[in-house]
Amino acid sequence: MYQTLATLFTQQIAGGRRERLCRALRQAITSGQLRHSDKLPSSRQLAAELMLSRVTVEAAYAQLESEGYLQRFTGRGTFVAIRLIPQPAAATTLHVPAFSRRGLQVLATGGCQDPLFPAAFAAGSPELRAFPHVQWRRISQSVQRRLGSRLMGYGDPLGYQPLREAVADYLGLARGVHCQPEQVIILTSSQQALQLLSLLLLDPKDEVWLEEPGYPGARNAFLAAGADCRAMALDAEGAVPPAGGAKLVYLTPGHQYPTGTAMSLTRRLQWLAWARQHDSWLIEDDYDSEFYYGDRPVPALQGLEQASRVICLGTFSKSLFPSLRLAWMVVPPQMVMPLSRLRSVLDGHSALLPQAITAEFLQQGHFASHLRLMRQLYQHRRDLLLQQINTRMLPWLKPMPAAGGLQLTVSLLQGDEAVLTQQAAALGLLLPRLSPLYREHSPRPGWLLGFAALAPAEIASACDKLVNLLAQQASG
Repeated sequence: MYQTLATLFTQQIAGGRRERLCRALRQAITSGQLRHSDKLPSSRQLAAELMLSRVTVEAAYAQLESEGYLQRFTGRGTFVAIRLIPQPAAATTLHVPAFSRRGLQVLATGGCQDPLFPAAFAAGSPELRAFPHVQWRRISQSVQRRLGSRLMGYGDPLGYQPLREAVADYLGLARGVHCQPEQVIILTSSQQALQLLSLLLLDPKDEVWLEEPGYPGARNAFLAAGADCRAMALDAEGAVPPAGGAKLVYLTPGHQYPTGTAMSLTRRLQWLAWARQHDSWLIEDDYDSEFYYGDRPVPALQGLEQASRVICLGTFSKSLFPSLRLAWMVVPPQMVMPLSRLRSVLDGHSALLPQAITAEFLQQGHFASHLRLMRQLYQHRRDLLLQQINTRMLPWLKPMPAAGGLQLTVSLLQGDEAVLTQQAAALGLLLPRLSPLYREHSPRPGWLLGFAALAPAEIASACDKLVNLLAQQASG
């Protein structure tokens, strides 16, 4: 017993001597090395064996007696007080829960996991090194000084009112969105917006149409609601309206994900007429419209028609930084209170402090200044990547339209997409694949090459690796 307790005591590292002895005694009892009614050494004997003071051992015994592990009798000694129920032998296989059909459908997608740190060519990652950290820190300190404990309580499920007002002002000026601050809902992510809308609007087997290729996160949200997801074809003007109706349609008209096509004005008007005709809702994911490098982009679909059946959503993850976990959604007035109640039973509200800081950041003009700088920076990096592709990779890659965004989608003309992607990973290159974004139509091999988070030297270095890989594959 002395050897057992000495071994367990020496294995304890953290804490003082009394705490370490208590943990060693608990471990000996719960593991069955000390059993019910076993007598422990006297405090004097154990103190001598472990080279501790008797006061330390007495304190440990007293602590475990108060916890019910030990029982002490005057003149008789200290005994183990608890009786452990023998545990059955461990099963050879783990029990797998019976997941729901919808759960299995979502699990089969593989989920959505962005890289924790930007690497070439991770798609959708913004440049964080050029973020105005000084202004953000100053505003953060000012907000905490001024509002203090007022930001530490529960918040409105619809969002922090000054941020809703700032977002409404920005969307009206920059994107032509028609809305009042009361129509703006602040969320943690655009994915949460899709899940809320799915829960509110969809019943199992309701028909939902999505662009193909398209954003897998939207499909996941609709599948989780039990919807029947259907694929829409794309042409040079954007998604083609289907012949029949549907409960819901998901669109990325400003910058189609992932092909980069901008929906024409004619096609946008066709979609608005289609929604009226079929009593359908259109979800407009305005996920990266801040970064448009051509002429002024076409205004948001939502702003082209008063009282339209368009729900517009976007996020600050790319325009500011991903860990901010703030997004926005603009909904028709009749949806505001239902969504507020629904949000209140899911996660309540977004954190108030980041909302307050972001509101000040927008109101003081830093957001607009940051976007101007990032547009110039990203356009330069896009041009550099395009130059590398056009001068060195045309036998293998063909770029798709790239008037905006944080990544450039390319078609793979030669080679096996899956094999090359795996080989690139061994070289430290992330090549997000294009073909898995197809569900019903014939997949088109290619990659989504993120450039926004890469400095020019990093783009050139990554392109060198990619050119070597493609050349080796062709020669092999």
